[in-house]
Formats: sequence, structure tokens, C-alpha cells
Amino acid sequence: MMFEQVNVQITGGLLRQWQARNSTATVPHTIEQLRAAGNVDNLRRLLVTDAPPYRGRYPFLDTDLYKTLEGVAYEIGAGTAQDGAREFFDEVVELLERVQAEDGYLNSYFQDPASAKKPWEDLSWGHELYNLGHLIQAAVAARRRMGDGRLLAVAVRFADLVVERFGPGKEEATCGHPEVEMALVELFRETGDRAYLVQAGLFVDRRGQARLKHTIFPPEYFQDHLPFRELPSVIGHAVRMAYLAAGATDIYLETGDRSLFEALDRLWDDMVATKLYLTGGLGSRHSDEAIGDRYELPSERAYAETCAAIATMQWAWRMFQATGGAKYLDVFERVLFNAYAVGLSADGRAFFYDNPLQRRPDHEQRSGAETGGEMLRRSWFGCPCCPPNIVRWMAQLGDYVAAEREGVLHITTYAGARIETGSIALVMETDYPWDGDVRIVVERAPDGPYAIRLRVPAWARSVTASVNGRPVEGAEDGWLTVERVWAAGDELRLGVPMPVRAHGSHPYLDATRGAVGVARGPLVYCVEQQDCPVSVDDLVVSPEQVAGATVERSRDELPGAVVLRMTAGAAAPPSAELYPELPAERPAPGGAVPVTFVPHFLWGNRRPEAMRVWVRNA
Repeated sequence: MMFEQVNVQITGGLLRQWQARNSTATVPHTIEQLRAAGNVDNLRRLLVTDAPPYRGRYPFLDTDLYKTLEGVAYEIGAGTAQDGAREFFDEVVELLERVQAEDGYLNSYFQDPASAKKPWEDLSWGHELYNLGHLIQAAVAARRRMGDGRLLAVAVRFADLVVERFGPGKEEATCGHPEVEMALVELFRETGDRAYLVQAGLFVDRRGQARLKHTIFPPEYFQDHLPFRELPSVIGHAVRMAYLAAGATDIYLETGDRSLFEALDRLWDDMVATKLYLTGGLGSRHSDEAIGDRYELPSERAYAETCAAIATMQWAWRMFQATGGAKYLDVFERVLFNAYAVGLSADGRAFFYDNPLQRRPDHEQRSGAETGGEMLRRSWFGCPCCPPNIVRWMAQLGDYVAAEREGVLHITTYAGARIETGSIALVMETDYPWDGDVRIVVERAPDGPYAIRLRVPAWARSVTASVNGRPVEGAEDGWLTVERVWAAGDELRLGVPMPVRAHGSHPYLDATRGAVGVARGPLVYCVEQQDCPVSVDDLVVSPEQVAGATVERSRDELPGAVVLRMTAGAAAPPSAELYPELPAERPAPGGAVPVTFVPHFLWGNRRPEAMRVWVRNA
């Protein structure tokens, strides 16, 4: 039985600050950039003769409109949309209604009579089905959050065309960029039309059967070298892989296909054990935005695309829905507060596309093939897939705070929030992730016994809990379950200690062997050069020094953040030789220096200087 989504309004804490920033800064900025880049004009030009040329390098830029529409639908539904957001929504929806082809096809690049390619000519790189996926997700959000079915009607017409063309017994093709699989399952849930679920399954099953033309990159890049159920490990383009796995999980949730789940379970465990960064980032290669080999996790060349972080969270949430397992939520949380959060600047108007765990003093290259350029976050990109993805995910964070199944409420993410189901209503108060104290007050209770399950993070060494001041115990498999007859006014408290932790890395992970990573609660920390009196490359930190760190609230350039202050060693200046001969005895670190570690998601909001997550241990 699947989990049911519950009504959650995030009301306080860091996640509320993020959502407020999304409404007031990121959404308006994204709309402005979409207009300036020509995404809206690419639709409007289809309505005129002698139209100006398509603007943009890529044929899938409609998706950035769709992702933004999805986020805006959440904002409008929550009553938090700012001036201009509703106008943008209506304008784009009306354009989509007008330019959609008679048969339902919709793509501003391929519908252009002057386009170099025809519709469906290049499924490997045209991304028409990927576009449809994001259109469907925006349409479902608009229907559910706003009660507006206009966009859904557009999406259904396009989806019906796809089923007619690529359905059972028809053209056995699939898309070079998975995404539509998740969306088709959601469209089935919204409409009840099983043809969409069948189509999603076909797209997954056709991979690995030479249905795609493999140009530029080999089949592995597209997860098309083996059938999905036979993949030994997550592989290829990171976003594609995680989207594909998330879609396959959705199909399992609806069909119960155990062979599909066995593959998903194997792939997930292998990814977590060998291919995720400490931050939860996925993808180590810039050349093809790919995941890389097992234990191939270089810090300074970490790609860890922001879209891959979102895709990993989507997969994690679905695996939780499939199993009820807390281990998936541990990864969700790690990605949320680190690999995802780092992709957006503190002011909400600049973005990282890739997210390295180290920045050298002379580093300027930002993403992909270009050289030079800005040294920190950018306001926009030629391929701007990440900014609108951040917009939609930030707007819907409330969907991932709690879930209910078989009369049991699972609190999955801690945040100031009001949570309401048909059975119970709660108010949750916490300063998580800065603090591990969580207070939950019952506002409305069912007549009989009811269970509340609180997630116990894997990093927590111990937790305490009480109901109305009386201790309760029983944490097991990542959950603490409290079942009783609740009454309005009952208080449930959870205490999660947050000592500062030192992390090492697996001995096969050569890039960070002999280094220390610092974490507290769900947050990974880093050191920026402005907070270190010696070169960050010469800083030496021991696990003992990490454990003795002082936890403080920042009052200067990063207001409100919890920072870590400690005394560390400073190594002697290194030899000028690139490969010096090693002495028989290793020299001891130099004198003690004060250093401050800041949350990794906040790095790069001050001066463009060197940064490290992993620091020398000797």
C-alpha cells in the first residue's frame, strides 16, 4: 500500500526561509531570465509569419518554462506568489494552448518550419519526450494546487499522441533523456487512464535494446547498453540515470513488479556504497556529466550537478514509498541540505550548475566546456536546466515533510510546519538542521489509538523522546514509533544530539584518502580561505580537533548559520618538487591556528577564494 500525501504547510526554520526566498527572489529572477533568454518568445514566434529565429542553443528549452510553471503553481496554490507570477503563468499557458499542433504535438524548436530537424527525428538529443514529462508535471501541479485544468488538457493531448505513436505494437522507441516515465505514471494517477502507466513501462523496458542512436557518447551514457533490470551499477549521465530509476520506482509502486524492485534495490545500495559524495552529490565527470566508476569521487572535479541532486531526492522519496525504509530518507536529507542547497546563492538569484567539494585558488572554469568566466555562481546558463529545477523543488518541499500509510503518520523531514491528515493535525516546531530539538503539539486527534513515527537520522548516535514529559523509547530501523490515544494539547518531543563529527573515506577512494570531512547533524561543513589564516591546502585537522570544535551562531557575513570554530595544525610549506622523495619519518604538523568551518551549502557567497570540504589529516 502506497503512502498518502498529507497536507503540510512549512511555517518556520531554514526551510521556511528557503521557501520565502524562492517566492520573493528566485521565482521573479527566473521569470526575468526566461523572458530575456527568449524562452517565452520561442512560443510566441510560432503564431506569426516570417518569425525571427529560435533563440537558444538547445531544442529542449521549453522544459525551463514547464519547470517554472510547476513551481509557480505551488506558489499560487499556497498564496505566496509575488507580483508577476500569476501573469507569467497565464501568459505561458495561453501561448501553449494556441501553439499546440492539431495532433497534440508541442515543441517550439521542432514546430518551427525553419528547423533543421523534423519532429521525432532525433530522439537521442531532441528531448521531445523529456519536454512532455516536465509539461505533465507542471500540468498536474496546476490541477492539484490551483484547480486549473487548462495545462492538463494540453498535456493530455500531447501524451495521447505519444501513446498513439509509441504505444504497444507501435514504434518501439524511447527518449535519450529519461523523465517522461515519472510524469506518465503521475498522469495515470491523476486521470486514471492506464495507457499512460503502460507507456511508462514500455519506455523503461525498451532501454538496452538498441532503440536509440548513440552519437557523441556511447550507449552507457544513455543507460542503453543493457536492459534496466540487468544494470550492475548506476552509470552514465547522472541526471538521466536518477530520473530513469525514479520512474522505474513509480512503475513498481503501481504494478508490484518484483524484478523491477530487485534491480532498483541493488542499484540504490551500490550507489550509496560507492558513488555518492559526502554531500550526497552524484556525478564525478565533467566531460559527459556522468557518474563515473565506483570510488571515482574527486573533490575539485566533482560535477555533482544540481539537477542530479534533485533527481536523487526524487528517487530516494520513491524508494521510501516503496519500502518505508528510513535509509532512503537519510540520503534524501543529506542531499537536501548539501548537494541541493549549495546550488543556490544566499540571495536566491545566482546558481551553481556543478558543485565541487574543493576550489583551488586559481580555479575559474565553472561548468562543462567553457574556460574562464565567473568564479562563483552565475545568474543564468546557456543550458539553464538547474535554476528552474531549483524553483519547482523549493516550492514543493512541504510534500516531503510527512506521509501517512495504514493509519501511521511518518515524520520524514524536520521543519517548522503544520501537518494535517484526515485523522490528526499537528504543529511541529524546530530549528532543524541547526538544532536537534523537535517539539510536536497535537491540535486535533482521532478517537482511538494512532501511531506517529519519527525518523531517527542514521548519523544520530542516540535520541531521546517524551510524551507530555514522560520518556518513551523504542527506536528501531531508523524510526521511533509512538502509538497511543492522543488528545488535543499532547506534546511529543524528540531530542537528536548534534555533536561535531569527523568523517574519513573508504580506502579505495584515492582522492580523499588520509583526509577528514567535518559534519554536524545533516550538514557537511567546509573551510573557505577567508576563515583560515594559512592556506587551506596546508591546514591539518585531526578527528580529536573536530570533536572539540566550538559550535556558534554566525553574526557576521553568514547571519544565522551555525559555524564551527576549532584549533587546527598548519603544515610546513611543502617542497617545490611535484614528486619529492619521502623522508623516513613524517614531520609533525606545525603550530596551532584558529579556523572556522561553515556549512558547505553557504560557501561561495562571499569572496571567490579557495575552499575545501576534505582537509588534510596529516
